Amino acid sequence: IYGAHGETDADWEASVRAALALEPEHVSAYALVVEPGTRLHARVRAGDVRAPDDDALARRYELADDLFAAAGLPWYEISNWGEPCRHNLGYWRGYDWWGAGPGAHSHLDGRRWWNLKRPLAWATRVRNGVSPAAGSEDLDAETRRFERVMLGVRLARGLDPAELDEAGRQQAEQLRAEGLLAYSGPYLALTRPGRLLADHVARRLTP
Repeated sequence: IYGAHGETDADWEASVRAALALEPEHVSAYALVVEPGTRLHARVRAGDVRAPDDDALARRYELADDLFAAAGLPWYEISNWGEPCRHNLGYWRGYDWWGAGPGAHSHLDGRRWWNLKRPLAWATRVRNGVSPAAGSEDLDAETRRFERVMLGVRLARGLDPAELDEAGRQQAEQLRAEGLLAYSGPYLALTRPGRLLADHVARRLTP
């Protein structure tokens, strides 16, 4: 994770090089996100800690991308490089999965559910033969399409334009003109500048 308070570009480069020295087959690198309700969020609001700087995060992403690529680890998802992880690809491509344990999420045939977060409450339910699910939701066709676009555009393979509605296709052409999207075979893929603005691109593709 990069973008912590006090971290410099040199610090991040040293971390990346240390990781590469281990000759990994796969690396993940995520920008620090300040989540509401966390102790870090409270410290940022109090002014004790600086929030991550967008320009610094962009520099560090590009630095990592350059170093990973030079080491033979190409990106396959915005925050992942190297040998594609079949486990994670299942999430990004909307496959079914079962999650086990406290707080775990599952998805099956368009239905999503999640378990109780507290281990004791989860264990009590399981011991008593009661489902540990805390809640669930059924995903309609439009919601599933929306999620396929939001997640699919993050992949190096790109997004099938057939997933877009007419407004989304018009936005895709504008994003191509702005240099944020490009065709990779039949798919629409993020350019490197597009990767830095992936959330912005995804929102525009799902107006």
